[in-house]
Amino acid sequence: MKKKYVDLKTIAWDAMERYGFIPRFPHDVIHETGRLVPEHHIHSRKGIKDLRNLLWSSIDNPDSEDLDQIEYASPGENGDIHIKIAISDVDYYVTKDSSIDRHANHNGTSVYPGVITFHMLPDRLCKGISSLLPGEDRHAIITEYDVHPDGSVKHGEIYRAIVRNKAKLVYEEIGDWLESKIPVPQFIKETPGLEGQIRLQNEAAVRLRAFRRKKGALDLETLEAQVVSDGETVTDLVIQKQNPARCLIEEFMVAANGTMVFFLENADLPMIHRVVRVPKYWEEIRMVAAKYGTKLSEHPDAKGLSTFLTKQHEADPERFPDLSLTIVKLMGSGEYVPFIPGKVPIGHFALAVTDYTHGTAPNRRYVDLIIQRLIKSVLLGTKSPYRVSELNDKAEWLSGREKAANKVERFMRKSAAALLLKPRIGDTFSGFITGASEKGTYVRLISPPAEGRVMKRESGLHVGQKVVVRLMKADPINGHIDFEFLNLEK
Repeated sequence: MKKKYVDLKTIAWDAMERYGFIPRFPHDVIHETGRLVPEHHIHSRKGIKDLRNLLWSSIDNPDSEDLDQIEYASPGENGDIHIKIAISDVDYYVTKDSSIDRHANHNGTSVYPGVITFHMLPDRLCKGISSLLPGEDRHAIITEYDVHPDGSVKHGEIYRAIVRNKAKLVYEEIGDWLESKIPVPQFIKETPGLEGQIRLQNEAAVRLRAFRRKKGALDLETLEAQVVSDGETVTDLVIQKQNPARCLIEEFMVAANGTMVFFLENADLPMIHRVVRVPKYWEEIRMVAAKYGTKLSEHPDAKGLSTFLTKQHEADPERFPDLSLTIVKLMGSGEYVPFIPGKVPIGHFALAVTDYTHGTAPNRRYVDLIIQRLIKSVLLGTKSPYRVSELNDKAEWLSGREKAANKVERFMRKSAAALLLKPRIGDTFSGFITGASEKGTYVRLISPPAEGRVMKRESGLHVGQKVVVRLMKADPINGHIDFEFLNLEK
């Protein structure tokens, strides 16, 4: 009998449409994009600084071409480290209410199902003329701030500039080097000043992270497998682990987003905040902590929860991702809300910051493009491009688009895992129980890092147990993986 071919790309296209996305760029968007004229030789002019001489660099995934930001650090006074973040001026090419803009607003975000990427903007834009690729002159919005020795931040200026990326670096390689797992990468060794530049950036990030953790920032680590594909089928599932390079970019962007909020507040301009509310299921979080022998306070306490999570990470790193996932579900997801300066902000419980937005990835997220336009209206002295009622509608819509994107990506991880496991029906695997309730019992395999449902002999199992299971079924079309429990493993 001929083996049935499973086309994951087709499944991904179907999933996009099922969750309300328009995966294909309409004709008017393609036509409008084709008419854009890239500027290969940009000249500085009034109100636009020329910063092309600085040793800018980016750190991203090896295959990323839609580069939104580049970074530069320099020593400041009294032990400060001065940071410049250059954000691609996507608004320079994507005008409000254009065909490209309306399509980007509808989808709201780029979606990354693994076997194919559905970019928010056409490739000619996000991977071309609006991408901060190495060796190209680009329009950018610069956000500056100082990192004090204790990790606190002094917000600085925001302005327009011309920049040129000098080094496209990769998370894994830079992370391994910063952890002393490998010697200085050859490209860094050959580029004068780059080693010192990245080490200074890392020092700033270490300070920022330590300061936020003292404030109660949560150290969460959920194991979301990334699909490895040869373009046709799934070859592996890998865990994208946190490392110093990823932490560096995360900390720099948190501080940059805070500076953007500070800038817009000073201009008394309504905006959109990124929030994670105080957990409504705090009592359930307390119950989880109690199972580990930790008593959390009766009222939501980020510092106490942070201390508990750090302690558990050190005590049992193997099971920590599943504990993290439980806490994430009980905290609730992030969302976008309109914010009027002078009002009390909701804040971001997990990051331990009160004033936060998303403004550092305008090639990939539409809300970031909104924030960029608001900032540019201040810089140009024009009125806000958005009414408060419009910001309210956008925040609600884009929160929904993000949730839909997460559903597509989650479904495709399950579908890819099922395709990878399909030839191994009947094999046994070690794993951890990640869910056990009336809704079902779920197991996460150690290798490959796939998750499925225990459909046979699941009675009596509980979260955290290490088990041996047998694969019964793998259905890539519907994203189902079913197991039979065999025995507990010590």
